[in-house]
Amino acid sequence: MSDVEHSPLGKTVSYITEYDPSLLFPISRAGKRQEIGLGETLPFMGMDIWNGYELSWLNSRGKPQVAIAIFNIPASSPNIIESKSFKLYLNSFNQTKLETREALQSLLQADLSTATGTNIGVQLIIPEQFHQQRLTELDGYCIDNLDIEVDQYSPLAGLLKCDSGETTITESLTSNLLKSNCLVTGQPDWASIQISYTGKPINRESLLRYLISFRNHNEFHEQCVERIFVDIMRDCAPIKLAVYARYTRRGGLDINPYRCNFSGPLPSNLRGARQ
Repeated sequence: MSDVEHSPLGKTVSYITEYDPSLLFPISRAGKRQEIGLGETLPFMGMDIWNGYELSWLNSRGKPQVAIAIFNIPASSPNIIESKSFKLYLNSFNQTKLETREALQSLLQADLSTATGTNIGVQLIIPEQFHQQRLTELDGYCIDNLDIEVDQYSPLAGLLKCDSGETTITESLTSNLLKSNCLVTGQPDWASIQISYTGKPINRESLLRYLISFRNHNEFHEQCVERIFVDIMRDCAPIKLAVYARYTRRGGLDINPYRCNFSGPLPSNLRGARQ
């Protein structure tokens, strides 16, 4: 498996404008999962929901076409795709002639399934459907207005607290203050996050301090969300838990990882105001 150090991330590259699936750079999930104590049997299921806003190609007569693409990559896939390589791959369609939109969709699905090691879903939103796209914010109680003092900017075991003597509850808590940094370049990654659970009440001040503690942490989006899931399960032991992060886009792509330990529909893929 390719090491992230050999990816195009953080390097000057030439933009190829004709179809080239070799541009995709897969990265194994296993290494980072081992760091947080995960083995082959995962404590969660879920999806990485990617949205591509800069997809364009040529029809058979050379006329440019555009669409928004939605890619659903299962959390069970062996690999993620390094995001800059994903962008370069999508740009390789810019001067590529295709007979139909369905031909493009088939290529995307085949190439990305090969790179991730599992079958993925691809949906294309065409210009006639653009007016149906809308903005919303994550459902739940936003904890960002809590008046707390913060001095920890790297994730630390023990920050999370659970009110163990209280009755079991079901709630969703949200925050817009999640920030982490790219594992390779150190560039900031911004996100809104939703923590939905059934269990003993999670202390809200401790949760906000914990989420803010990712501010100087270097990890990819998917890895941060899995770390948050594992830490909450370890420290608070909820019966049910779902962690959903909506990251702001970079290079025309946003990544929105979702992890949960119960069956149910995927969360909505509606953009937040910052996306």
